Amino acid sequence: MSDALKHECGIALVRLLKPLEYYKEKYGTAFYGIQKMYLMMEKQHNRGQDGAGFASIKLDVEAGQRYISRVRSNHSQPIQDVFAQINDRINEEMTAHPEYANDVEKQKANIPYIGELFLGHVRYGTFGKNSIESVHPFLRQSNWMHRNLILAGNFNMTNVKELFENLVELGQHPKEMADTVTVMEKIGHFLDKEVMQLYQDCKQEGYSKREASPVIAERLDIAKILARSAKNLDGGYAMAGLLGHGDAFVFRDPAGIRPAYFYQDDEVVVVASERPVIQTVFNVPFESVQEISPGNALIIKKSGKVSMEQILEPTVKKACSFERIYFSRGSDAEIYQERKNLGKLILPAVLKSIDSDTDNTVFSYIPNTAETSFYGLVEAAQDFLNQRKNNYILENRNTLTAETLQELLAVKIRTEKVAIKDAKLRTFITEDSSRDDLVAHVYDVTYGVIKPTDNLVIIDDSIVRGTTLKMSIIKMMDRLKPKRIVIVSSAPQIRYPDCYGIDMAKLEGLVAFRAALALLKERNLYHIVDEVYIKCKAQENFADTDVINYVTAIYDQFTPEEVSDKIAEMLSSPEINAEVKIIFQKVEDLHIACPKNLGDWYFTGDYPTPGGNRVVNRAFMNFYEGKDARAY
Repeated sequence: MSDALKHECGIALVRLLKPLEYYKEKYGTAFYGIQKMYLMMEKQHNRGQDGAGFASIKLDVEAGQRYISRVRSNHSQPIQDVFAQINDRINEEMTAHPEYANDVEKQKANIPYIGELFLGHVRYGTFGKNSIESVHPFLRQSNWMHRNLILAGNFNMTNVKELFENLVELGQHPKEMADTVTVMEKIGHFLDKEVMQLYQDCKQEGYSKREASPVIAERLDIAKILARSAKNLDGGYAMAGLLGHGDAFVFRDPAGIRPAYFYQDDEVVVVASERPVIQTVFNVPFESVQEISPGNALIIKKSGKVSMEQILEPTVKKACSFERIYFSRGSDAEIYQERKNLGKLILPAVLKSIDSDTDNTVFSYIPNTAETSFYGLVEAAQDFLNQRKNNYILENRNTLTAETLQELLAVKIRTEKVAIKDAKLRTFITEDSSRDDLVAHVYDVTYGVIKPTDNLVIIDDSIVRGTTLKMSIIKMMDRLKPKRIVIVSSAPQIRYPDCYGIDMAKLEGLVAFRAALALLKERNLYHIVDEVYIKCKAQENFADTDVINYVTAIYDQFTPEEVSDKIAEMLSSPEINAEVKIIFQKVEDLHIACPKNLGDWYFTGDYPTPGGNRVVNRAFMNFYEGKDARAY
C-alpha cells in the first residue's frame, strides 16, 4: 500500500493441556510454549510494530511462589526485544543452576516465564502514544489468585467516555480514559463481584477459606462475567484475558469486526488474529483452524475444558474487509484467492481506461502487498487477450497463414516490476520542503521498459490520503515517459473514517472526501456542507442509537467515476506529462471477491454499530469547525 495504514493489533494465546514434563519428553524442552509464542507473535508482526508484550501463568503453584510473569517493550524491534529479555533471564537462571537442566519441576518453580498459559500482543499506537504503559497485556493485580486479570486485545471502542462514566458510577476511580483500561476495569469489577459471591456460597456450605479457593476456580462462570461486562460495549474487538488461577477467554464483538481464530488438540489450545499463523506454527491444515463466532467467547477453564459460549446476541456479520484487502497475511488460502479476485474484477474498468489496447500497455504493481491483486489482474487480462486471439482465428481461419498465426500467438500481456520501494529511506527531516523531496524518492523506477506509446497500469491495494501517489509514485512513473498512467485501487474509494481499529480518524485526511468537497465548490453546491454540519450538530446530544450518518450527503451528488476523475486531477500536477487516470473497485465487486467479510463502512458509511454514526458526524464537525482532533 502506498499510503501505509497503522492497524491495531494482533493477539496470540497458547494453553498447554499436558504437564510440562510431556513437552520436555516429546519436544525436548519444557519451554515449548514460549517457543511457540515467539513464532506466533513474529508471524503477526505485520499487525503491529510499535510495541509487543508477553505474559505467562504457572498453574498449581505453592503460595509464596511467583506465578505471573509479564514483559513488554516499545523498542524499535519490540518482539525481538521481549524475547531477548525472556531468553536472557532463562539463561541466567540455567547458568546459575545447572541442576535445573533436566528437572522440569525445578524449572517451573524457579524460572520465570515458563508455565502452561501464555498471552502475547503486538500493537500499533493509533492515538500516537507509544509509551510502555500503553503496551498490552495490561495487568490488574490482586492477592486473590482468581481476581488477577491479564488483558490484551485488538479493539477500539467508540464509547470510551460512556464506559468511563459507568465505572465512576460503580464507585471506581479509573486512572485514565482509555478503552483498554475501561474494559479491563469493567471486567475486573464483575470478576470481583462473582468471586466474592462464590466465596460467600462456599462459606455457607462449610468450606474453610483455604478450601474455598479451588472451589471458586471450578465454579467461576466466565461467560456470566463477560455478559455483564459487555452490556454497553460499542466497537470492534477481539479481546483475550487470563485469570490468575488459570482460566482464559477470547471474546469477539457481535458483528465479527475484528478477527480471531483458534485450534485445539489434545496438547494445546491456540488463538491468533490470523489463521495461517496457527497453520504454520503448529503445522495443521486449513480446515482444522476455526473462527471464533461473533458475539461468542472461547473459554478455557483451568481444568482444560474448552467451550464456545454466546455472550452477546450476534448482529449482521460485518467482518472488516480491510483484513482481506491489506492487513492480514496473504498466505491464508482464502485471502490469497480473494485478493486475486479483486484484481480480476477490476479488469473491465482498466480495459475501458486504456481503450482495450493491451498490446501497448505495461501492467505493474505498487510493492509489496498489491502483488497478489496484480496476479489476478494479469490473469484476467491474459484471458481477455486469449479471447481476442480466438476470435481473430475463427474470423480469419480460411486465410490465416502459419506466419500470421505465429505472430498472433507471440502477442502477450506485458508485465514489469516498475516500482521498487526503498525500504531503508526514512523521512527524518520535519521541515516541509525537505520532507517532500524525500517522500518523492521513497520509490525507485525501472528504466527502459516503457515506450512513449505505452499505457502504464499500476495496481495498489487502496488509496487513502493519496500523499505518496502525488509526491512520489506518479512523478516517478512519469519519468518513464508513458502516454498514460492508470493507477488502479483494488479497494473502493475510502470515504469515511474508521473507528474500530484502523488509524483513519479524520475526514479531511481522505482524498475522496477532499475530492467531493472540490466538486461541490466547482458546481456551486457547497451549501450542502453547511446543511450537513447543521444536521450533525443537531444530533450532538442524541443517544447513539438515534444518530443518523448525514455525511453521506457530501457524496450523493456525484457518481463514483466523477469523484475518481477529480482525485486523479488532484493527485496530478502541471509538471506531469502523462495523462493520469485513477480507477477504484466497485463496492459490489468487493463483496463478490470477499463474501465473508462484508464490513464496508469506510467505503459506504454503513457502520455496523450505533457508535459509528456518532463518530463520522463528530469527524465532520471537527473538520467544519477547524478542529485538529480525533473523532473517537
